[in-house]
Amino acid sequence: MPTTKLPSSSRRYDLIAFDWDGTLFDSTAIITRCIQLAVVDVGGRLPSDKDAAFVIGLGLMQALAHAAPDVPPEKYPQLGARYQHHYMAHQNDISLFDGVLPLLADLRARNHVLAVATGKSRRGLNEALKTAALQGVFDGSRTADETAGKPDPLMLRELMQEFGVAAERVLMVGDTTHDLQMALNAGCDSVGVSYGAHAHDTFTALQPRFVAHSVAELHGWFLANA
Repeated sequence: MPTTKLPSSSRRYDLIAFDWDGTLFDSTAIITRCIQLAVVDVGGRLPSDKDAAFVIGLGLMQALAHAAPDVPPEKYPQLGARYQHHYMAHQNDISLFDGVLPLLADLRARNHVLAVATGKSRRGLNEALKTAALQGVFDGSRTADETAGKPDPLMLRELMQEFGVAAERVLMVGDTTHDLQMALNAGCDSVGVSYGAHAHDTFTALQPRFVAHSVAELHGWFLANA
């Protein structure tokens, strides 16, 4: 159903969509290691840290296939299962970045519609959102297993349709080129964050409005520009 939050002349954006891992959730190092362990478990060559981190933000099978080009497709289900095994063993070691909750609270107070657009599975995102601090914070979400994976713009377009918001009133926030390319493909503005999976010098060609080097910088930019 369309949101009851109405456009405001004091806001530049009505809908702000966040990537999850590496943007709100401090999970990049653990995901990188889990990808590496999964590939080795099924007999693949150990991906470098750079190669394993590059695929963060893609749908799980898309990411694992890219990170393990020497693993045959018939082993992809096993590869995915081994990744899930390693990730579940470490999921309690991961937390929100410091400053994320106050940032989200301020955006809600300004009546922005808040959403998550992630390469995680629906099961994985729902588990992450169970924390009491996040109850009711997000108005909507899309995961890679229920729509198209990044950088296909479908998940953003579905959120726009759900909340009745035009592309020019939508902002995508993420830590990877996949996030920023998705925004560009959807006709939306983007903001990059440099504290996640991808080096910020890869962002320039994708035309983000801003690159934040910390959650505090991101928060300050939002208050002045969103």
